[in-house]
Amino acid sequence: MNLSEAVTTSLWLDRLDPPIERRAPLGARPEAADADVAIIGGGFSGLWTAYYLIRADPSLRITLIERDFCGFGASGRNGGWAIGEVAGPLEWYARRATQAEAMRLARAVFDAVDEIGRVSEAEGVDCHYAKGGTIRIARNRPQAMRQRDEIAHHRAWGFTDDEIRLLTADEATDHIGASRVHSGIFLAPSAALDPARLVRGLAEVVERAGVRIVEETAVTEFESGRVVTDQGDVRAEVVVRATEAYTRDLKGHRRNLLPVYSLMVATEPLTSAQLAEVRLDHRPTFADDRFMVIYGQRTADDRIAFGGRGVPYLFGSRIARSAELHQPSHELIAGTLVDLLPALEGIGFTHRWGGVLGIPRNWIPGLTFDRRNGFGVLGGYVGEGVAASNLAGRTMAELIVGDDTDRTSLPWVGATARRWEPEPLRWLGIRSSRTLLAAADEREDTTDRQAKLAYTVSRLLRGGGR
Repeated sequence: MNLSEAVTTSLWLDRLDPPIERRAPLGARPEAADADVAIIGGGFSGLWTAYYLIRADPSLRITLIERDFCGFGASGRNGGWAIGEVAGPLEWYARRATQAEAMRLARAVFDAVDEIGRVSEAEGVDCHYAKGGTIRIARNRPQAMRQRDEIAHHRAWGFTDDEIRLLTADEATDHIGASRVHSGIFLAPSAALDPARLVRGLAEVVERAGVRIVEETAVTEFESGRVVTDQGDVRAEVVVRATEAYTRDLKGHRRNLLPVYSLMVATEPLTSAQLAEVRLDHRPTFADDRFMVIYGQRTADDRIAFGGRGVPYLFGSRIARSAELHQPSHELIAGTLVDLLPALEGIGFTHRWGGVLGIPRNWIPGLTFDRRNGFGVLGGYVGEGVAASNLAGRTMAELIVGDDTDRTSLPWVGATARRWEPEPLRWLGIRSSRTLLAAADEREDTTDRQAKLAYTVSRLLRGGGR
């Protein structure tokens, strides 16, 4: 099947069995209008917060409000990477606290990868979890140089070989049958999973525990003690915003997070011959070290689900389905996959889809809880939210119930960012940086020489590192 005929729903959502049935809206559930805690957003952040809250105090009246259905946004459309990384450089977190505290945060995200596996098994959520690590390959000399520098930096900070290590070309090729491999980095705390199975499973788990989930209910604004929706108001002592890129739809919050597009394709199931060449035997997630981020995984049914950046950003922070389904971008992503894994030449693609991720102005995720006003906010994961949202939701729950744990003092707690610039400045900035980075990738591939300006820009955009 070629891309023009591919299903335009995410692979994960399309293959749910049974298919999605939307829950009743707030208007049909008057009891949900009075709560102790109201959570806005039915993705990973909101559901993990609800999960740990109801476990900590089963008597809490929790209402979770979702505009569409749980998992509609990034949580049902992402690459299925539960990666042990938090966006931004460790140095930034160390400046908020100490180097030791920054390392404690890094390893707390490592543990969140395992926590997802533990909870999934304990709650009977079959999300195809496979802790196979992440393999990133260098496919030209500048990428290999950056990998050596990265590992030296991690060693200086105290990361061990068991956590992250540099691979030779042969060692990297043992993990993935990619073309033009110079070296690789293997990050052990990382898992592949089916994100829709996880987010839908979590919703069922928390609902059985007593959390009231209302769907097809649009929040328009909120204030201390009240959430305003198109189905009436919800009154709650605590209000948590977990809306990620869709924060732009809330009154007064359009410039808080930048919605940036990421697009994906999925292949038909691979043959045994193709699998032998592609490898990925333990289902590691995979990427290379170009500036324009790509990401992939071998699914439980032996497809390749693969993504990258598409149309980067629409003027005014618009979110449009036309950008999520931009076919030229999908064709570029499919071509990139075949270039990376030549064994897939001639492969059919069954699905293509896209979505938006949320980026704070400082490219640093965080969470805040103001007990005096009863406001909690979490998110802004810069595309690395599957594991980070577990840690954030768990921490938010502890902050709400007043538990003093190792997590509540981590240096991303209380992290905030200023708002994005008004238009046309943010449109110009995002579009021009994307053009620069794409050109730099092409230059490094063709000349084998480092694009120094792009490297500097990428570090600024990524906060200093992947």
